Amino acid sequence: MQTAAEDRGSTIGQDATLGALWRAVGGGAMDDEVLEWPPDLVALTFIVLERSEAYRFVLSPPAGESWPPRRVPNWAEAVRAAGVQWAAHVEDAAVALPALVEEEWKVVRSGGTTSLAHLADGRDWRLCEAVLTLHALADEACAGLGGALDTAWGPGCVYRARGRELLAHTGSLSRLPCHLLRVLPKVRTPGSGASLKSLARYACVLAPGVQARWHKVPTRRLGTEPRASHVNFLLLPWPLRVRESDFRVVEGSVQRPTEPFGFFEFAPSQGFDFDLLDRVLIAARDEVDSVDAVLLPESAVGQSEIDDLEALLEHHGVGFLSTGVRLRPEHPGRLPRNGVHISINPNLEKGRRSPDATGEQWFHIRQNKHHRWSLDESQIDQYQLGGALHPRVRWWEATEVPRREIQFIETGTGPTIVFLVCEDLAQNDDVAEVMRRVGPTIVMTPLLDGPQLTTRWAARYASVLADDPGSAVLTLTSYGMVQRSRPRGRPSSSVVALWKDPTRGLREISLDHDAHAVLLAACEDMANRRSMDGRPPLANSSHFFDVGVQQIRAAPTGSGPRSVWTRTPRPRALEVDELTIVTAWAEALAEAIAAAPDRIDDVLASAAAGAPWRAQLGVPEPSTQLRDTVHAMGRIVVAVPRDSTDAAMEAALAVARSEPPNELGRERLARRVLRSMLEARRSRQMRTGDPA
Repeated sequence: MQTAAEDRGSTIGQDATLGALWRAVGGGAMDDEVLEWPPDLVALTFIVLERSEAYRFVLSPPAGESWPPRRVPNWAEAVRAAGVQWAAHVEDAAVALPALVEEEWKVVRSGGTTSLAHLADGRDWRLCEAVLTLHALADEACAGLGGALDTAWGPGCVYRARGRELLAHTGSLSRLPCHLLRVLPKVRTPGSGASLKSLARYACVLAPGVQARWHKVPTRRLGTEPRASHVNFLLLPWPLRVRESDFRVVEGSVQRPTEPFGFFEFAPSQGFDFDLLDRVLIAARDEVDSVDAVLLPESAVGQSEIDDLEALLEHHGVGFLSTGVRLRPEHPGRLPRNGVHISINPNLEKGRRSPDATGEQWFHIRQNKHHRWSLDESQIDQYQLGGALHPRVRWWEATEVPRREIQFIETGTGPTIVFLVCEDLAQNDDVAEVMRRVGPTIVMTPLLDGPQLTTRWAARYASVLADDPGSAVLTLTSYGMVQRSRPRGRPSSSVVALWKDPTRGLREISLDHDAHAVLLAACEDMANRRSMDGRPPLANSSHFFDVGVQQIRAAPTGSGPRSVWTRTPRPRALEVDELTIVTAWAEALAEAIAAAPDRIDDVLASAAAGAPWRAQLGVPEPSTQLRDTVHAMGRIVVAVPRDSTDAAMEAALAVARSEPPNELGRERLARRVLRSMLEARRSRQMRTGDPA
């Protein structure tokens, strides 16, 4: 994967100076402006360390030197404390810039004429120390810009919310243009290895090329008990039957150069079975207290079926949907697209036994597929498709391949989810490098594939991500495809899914011959966030592990006629990017309420339209609906005491939980988002014993 400096040209070599590299990457001189926004300094110090390879000195410094530097007593704690102070300084100039930041920055600025070669061999050790220390300081100042941390710090909460809003708009935490580089939150670091990506624990730097969108979705189980970190996934390995005729040649697509090739489409003749899903959900809810998320494989649903699918799930109180979807062409004469459709219930709640329909449209996110499926002769034989697709022709999936973009979805309890469609999991390309640097909590992969055995390709690539960066991986395919798969010399299988996590290893998940779905229960737990540079591990990240698998057989009767659950949805209160921004400010309010209630009004003032920081960061003013939702949050906390953390938290929770009758739209949404963030904060306090 090229760095931003490499992308700008090959003239920045080892003979170049630190200042020349800085100008090439950052587009400007090494001046004090970079200290105004720590993610910018994360990016620039990362590039210097990458190009010089000076990061290796944290484990093996030059002869006679040491790391961490002896001149800074208790270096790790000093860096952590300075990072907290730096975050407070960014939002309030009355707070002094930490002395350690000033000291190391002076060394780096004065070293602008030093060549990268001098850094590479450690000849200017003091400059190496300064770059490494500044990278650690900027990284610590980025703590909480992604997932909220267990410890609440009142100072810096406004800066963190601003950073999250910038991330929602641009897909980067940095002010530097995204065509140069991109800075994203870091979720997990690998538990082993000594590469540059292991140096930071809160932020990572990415080259241009792969676009990124970061969403914050506050859906969680209400309350503060440990049960809130438990998730019931309903896996629907549908279609349960796949016919040979579901694979169709695109007319006129076969071409005959040296190797004949053509295009095919997967278009099931039978529509989605809503009656069966209704009865499956009834059976699943009879088994567990709630179905939190419904997952379907690649290409399981047609685009026109999404509205009815969401309506049925809302009727049963399901909070989250992920399904492979067959998308119509965006323009006449173009190929269709293949991707994952992600829907979030506007209730923003999981675990409610009785449906509480808002009548609003669900929030939508789409992850496109980046690589076409290719069927060769061996696969045509394996899936018994020779009657539809000539085995001597290489068949490519008839789908548009858009520019690469990854959707990161951070949930209300903290874990971050990424979706990769089928072949995207297996490609060792720039997307894979983005995944390894960010380290999402869970990677979910819908497939149109054969059995998900530990001996097949999906398990190999799942194992890679479970090792580095330590993500859990869930793959899910169609039972119909599993039944069609007959590799020569191998027995048939009913394994439709595979779960791999870094603590419990691989689990094959089968579908019994008379079952229709599988319930997969998973739990969140604390995980260490590491750094290779000498800072001690902190248990402020999370990981997921599976705790149970149950077969689900449809109930004999459903909910009644289709009119019981169908509806014409009202427009949603906000778009999904606006929901992310509201959640960012609700998180800042929750932090202020928990640690510094006297900062509540500062948070609200900075969140309001017209706040000058947006122009300074190049962030657009909020839309009318976003502005109104933020105002609604302000009205909710208007009576919260400003002089006591305990009283503030209790009062805020009470008013957020009140749910006045007939409250709808933005007021209701604001209350639910704030409640989710307050209860998540309280849960962290209970988990860590931290009074703040």
